[in-house]
Amino acid sequence: MIYTVTFNPSLDYIVRADHFAVGEVNRTTYEQILEGGKGLNVSVVLKNMGLDSVALGFTAGFTGEEIERRVAERGVSADFVRVEEGMSRINVKLKAEVETELNGQGPHIEKRHIEKLYEKLEQLKKGDILVLAGSIPNTLPDDMYERIMERLDGRGIRIVVDATRELLTKVLPYHPFLIKPNHHELGEIFHVKLSDKAEIASYAKKLQAMGAENVLVSMAGDGAVLVAEDGAVYECPAPRGKVVNSVAPEIPW
Repeated sequence: MIYTVTFNPSLDYIVRADHFAVGEVNRTTYEQILEGGKGLNVSVVLKNMGLDSVALGFTAGFTGEEIERRVAERGVSADFVRVEEGMSRINVKLKAEVETELNGQGPHIEKRHIEKLYEKLEQLKKGDILVLAGSIPNTLPDDMYERIMERLDGRGIRIVVDATRELLTKVLPYHPFLIKPNHHELGEIFHVKLSDKAEIASYAKKLQAMGAENVLVSMAGDGAVLVAEDGAVYECPAPRGKVVNSVAPEIPW
């Protein structure tokens, strides 16, 4: 089974305006609400591909209830930990002359909530896949990814990590099955600017030397580069089309 973890899921309020002016009343020409968070996006895409998964994470308040309702409506299985204080965040995605985001904070997650998540993760078996994706709210330890991977180390669970900077580099000693930085994040790790695919592959191999088994580097409109466990390098162009939103998995503008 595939499991995804979203530590700080959201309701994404996506709006479009012909013009946006700071300090004035602005009116939308389009609006949509979607459940959000990288792990949840993975579960939704997997479902669209006919693959089942179980979405894990934390939810709170009326927004958390709506996230759970929407996830169930999509046919995605979920087993969230309910948090009493605060509410799951609302993220505003405004598309006008430029795309602007305003992301909420999320609920207050306590140690006992983390323990409940650990209990759910203890049910994973050899051969299962665990996807850890996205940011960590400020009420969680900043080594949360490492703690999870340490607990599951040596159990034959293939772990995929989509995170940035230290969140990503600190898990490499636990040999994640796959990591997915984008080329900007890869450059930030090594303090370089990357654009050439051969150069990107070279730095991806450095992450392999640090512990990752497979490294997939996304490059937005320029496609992606995969450095596989056996050292083979694969390149794939991005599908051609008009970008309507850079975050959510489905938005019919």
